[in-house]
Amino acid sequence: MSKALMARLDRLLANLGYGSRKDVQALVAGGKVVLDGVVLKDAGARIAVDATLPERMTIRGAPVDPPAPLVLIMHKPLGVVCSHKEDGEKIYDLLPRRWRLRDPGLSTVGRLDKDTSGLILITDDGDFLHRVISPKRHVPKTYLATLDRPLTGSESEVFAAGTLMLDSEEKPLLPARLDVVDAQTARLTITEGRYHQVRRMFAAVGNHVVTLHRERIGGIALPADLEPGQHRILSAADAERVFADV
Repeated sequence: MSKALMARLDRLLANLGYGSRKDVQALVAGGKVVLDGVVLKDAGARIAVDATLPERMTIRGAPVDPPAPLVLIMHKPLGVVCSHKEDGEKIYDLLPRRWRLRDPGLSTVGRLDKDTSGLILITDDGDFLHRVISPKRHVPKTYLATLDRPLTGSESEVFAAGTLMLDSEEKPLLPARLDVVDAQTARLTITEGRYHQVRRMFAAVGNHVVTLHRERIGGIALPADLEPGQHRILSAADAERVFADV
């Protein structure tokens, strides 16, 4: 177990989105914060903070939210966006409302466009985020694509060659693996994250992606029991599995 950090109670709970420092002080004064079975009375008290905190502390009778660093896995549904700035329903709207107030804030690890579903990671850990998306890491990502027209049989060789050029780009794509599922369905594994890469790859060989679903990032697969819009918290060890295939 990593060594616990010490944090001032009101600052900690404010950073977890439970309200302003004044709001948190009112929670404490009202006897709503319990640690290790003891009702806390001093909002300025310094407490030990580690991954076990949700097992030890309750707010209004419910386990406190996990402290940073936090990594979530989500089954992104169709129709939601991953940006804080784009119009429309945002992926952050699917999380508990107070999580939007956390400091440090939560960000998606890379993005899936509005019309793509599947596995996405969300974190407040900047180091983890940058390790996953770093071009130097080549973390593999696997997508299931359904296509407008039947595969010709040449796509696997073209994608694996490492010579495919996308429109308006000057550098060829790294080799990618295509596994045929049926005549109009394929599983594609890439190690880059260029803009709309999978859709543009199929367009480059004369096809059109009808539906796109991300199944895996590195050693982490989308759990079969995680429904669209649902998320769960990953342990530090589980989050590191993203690098298992790198």
